[in-house]
Amino acid sequence: MNQSLAIAAVIILMVVAANIPFVTERILGVFPFRARDEHQQGKPIWVRLLEVLFFYALTIGLGFLFEGQIGNRFSQGWEFYAITLSVFLTCAYPGFVWRYLRRRRGQGMGRHASPSQGESYKQPATGR
Repeated sequence: MNQSLAIAAVIILMVVAANIPFVTERILGVFPFRARDEHQQGKPIWVRLLEVLFFYALTIGLGFLFEGQIGNRFSQGWEFYAITLSVFLTCAYPGFVWRYLRRRRGQGMGRHASPSQGESYKQPATGR
């Protein structure tokens, strides 16, 4: 495998793996999640964050494997892991937004939302 193909494969894997915890309700995208409480809907955030860390380690491992096949594997300091984790979390942002920040159909602005800029709270018109 040449170097350009290995880099592209790791980047594509990073984007896909970073979003898996947010787009599926299965553990690691494979195992079904069973809630302990009947009121709980979906996986809790801490399970999703553990999955993100697992997929980060998997991606780093695959990157090291590719690096070893291409040539010598170099040792990395903490800076490498801090930067790659930041990039991985940046790649996970679209899935996070899709899961937690987008409005679903039928949802209004919410109980504590304020009107957007330029709007004001208006009293309903009375028939008088």
